[in-house]
Amino acid sequence: MTLFLSRLALSRTPSAAALAGLLDPEDASRAMDAHHRLLWTLFADGPDRRRDFLWRAEGQGRFLVLSQREPLWAAGGLFDQPEVKEFAPDLRAGDRLGFMLRVNATRTRRIGAPGADGKPGRVHVDVVMDALHGLPSGRVSEARSGARMALAQEKGAAWLAEQGSKHGFEAQGVTVSDYAVVALPSHRGPRKGQPQFGVLETTGMLKVTEPGAFLGRIAEGFGRAKAFGCGLMLIRRAA
Repeated sequence: MTLFLSRLALSRTPSAAALAGLLDPEDASRAMDAHHRLLWTLFADGPDRRRDFLWRAEGQGRFLVLSQREPLWAAGGLFDQPEVKEFAPDLRAGDRLGFMLRVNATRTRRIGAPGADGKPGRVHVDVVMDALHGLPSGRVSEARSGARMALAQEKGAAWLAEQGSKHGFEAQGVTVSDYAVVALPSHRGPRKGQPQFGVLETTGMLKVTEPGAFLGRIAEGFGRAKAFGCGLMLIRRAA
């Protein structure tokens, strides 16, 4: 499979600048939704097209996109001409890489009795949110405030270790720099009970153990909420 890594930036033309508040909102949830729709304009070449790209917002109207096709750019649109290069790193077992990953880290939990198809119900659980529910009762808000990042570090690193065991790498020296809870984009209704998902910002080093499996997972992305800017792992050669 041929992949392409593109650097994209919102156009600096007056017409695009006039839409800045809609294209790049300050609110995190609205921004994810706007960016998701915006990037689709470069890849939606037909009504039945399924998403075959991952993306990451870099701030100030800049994005990185890993895709199976080159973006459909045209002069005069909402983006400046993208910088596009083929993504085909030559990796060998034992290679050490630095990585950066923004991810919605979840695990699947079985719930209830099997349905008509004989399969049990399943729910996707955010690993950090789930750990926060386990904090002792009494002064919960203070406990959660103090333990939030410690739990994010612990659970985020453990989740990446599990991913590595399945997908051909060993995560080393993982650092979780932030954990944010974002309302599901486009949700309409009362705030109480509003669907949310957690976003971990992680960096660190990894050792490649199975290059094919590792590159396959990079192409598919990590975790969930990929449509909203999560899951794209950026890698670089270690010095």
